[in-house]
Amino acid sequence: MLVRFFDTLREYRVPVTLRELLDLHAAMGEHLAFGSVDDFYMLSRAVMVKDEKYYDRFDRAFEFYFKGLESIDPDWFSKAIPEEWLRKQIEKNLSPEELDALQKMGSLEKLLEEFRKRMAEQHKRHQGGNKMVGTGGTSPYGGHGANPEGIRLTGESRNKRAVKVWEKREYRNLDDSVELGVRNIKLALRRLRKFARTGRAEELDLDDTIRSTARNAGLLDIRMRPEEENRVKVLLFFDVGGSMDPYVRTCEELFSAARTEFKHMEYFYFHNFIYEYVWKDNRRRWDEKTATWDLLHKYASDYRVIVIGDAAMSPYEINSVGGSVEHWNDEPGAVWMQRITETFDKVVWLNPEPQRSWEMTTSTVWTRQLVDNHMYPLTIKGLEDAMRYLSR
Repeated sequence: MLVRFFDTLREYRVPVTLRELLDLHAAMGEHLAFGSVDDFYMLSRAVMVKDEKYYDRFDRAFEFYFKGLESIDPDWFSKAIPEEWLRKQIEKNLSPEELDALQKMGSLEKLLEEFRKRMAEQHKRHQGGNKMVGTGGTSPYGGHGANPEGIRLTGESRNKRAVKVWEKREYRNLDDSVELGVRNIKLALRRLRKFARTGRAEELDLDDTIRSTARNAGLLDIRMRPEEENRVKVLLFFDVGGSMDPYVRTCEELFSAARTEFKHMEYFYFHNFIYEYVWKDNRRRWDEKTATWDLLHKYASDYRVIVIGDAAMSPYEINSVGGSVEHWNDEPGAVWMQRITETFDKVVWLNPEPQRSWEMTTSTVWTRQLVDNHMYPLTIKGLEDAMRYLSR
């Protein structure tokens, strides 16, 4: 079994060797994990994976190989919903076109109140229909339904419009070791450069050497100068999870290219929209947060800010207190984005969604306005245009 598991890890490009396989075999011989998939998962990951950046590849390989061995806890749904998650929120402010498209329920507060009632009444699973919590219907509660203004309890997003998502979702870090499939990404990023000569004089200055030698009556006088470096400073913000899952590979390619092109670069993650905090590690995002206020005061205004996200979300997440799908935000996302654009000289938003679809989503239109229309498609042409703007 361990040999086939080892082969699966190799197929998922986890850099494991026979040494790790033998160590895992020895650990199993000492009964360090027995009769528990969870115990074996923790043991095998500790033995086989030597770098945290490969945790996601390991998780996918593990899930593929051991799929079906572990059942889902049947009591998860009965756990109490956090009261904070059900707080009252301000009325939404949508365009007339949005209002015509929605099946109105009045206000978000009423939506949450009705959700409580449905949960108290329901005692079994529902598929379809327009009332109970279930799947595939027009009720605003559940998942995979037609109602564009709903509460999704769990599972994958389809319409990207849920106003609340009740689950603790886990996102993975971007892999900065990805081998670029599109070399032109690096070429596009090179348009954002500010060269300066700093540090030790280690590079031959041919022109100055010639001039100095001539002034010295032909006696060779070698002149050195500091190496020219790209001094541009960049802040990257990556939207992760949910509707951004299809674009992970593209974001990883961009991340890898930026790592090599920009010496002075910092990156952070967020989900859907930037609020009062962001994070550096998706595995620890609930415990190790970075206050957005700290970023606004730590980094100078000459940092170039690049936000990468599809901007597809519920309008609540931009214009409402408590609009975040995952936590209670005391200030709307629009307020935080305004602070970012006022603090830094240049801010752009790179959108992986096709540009022709931007006008079809209210949240995308609003986000584009918040960055003063400096939203660019995440394509080679879009990258070139964005870097050209940032380098002015």
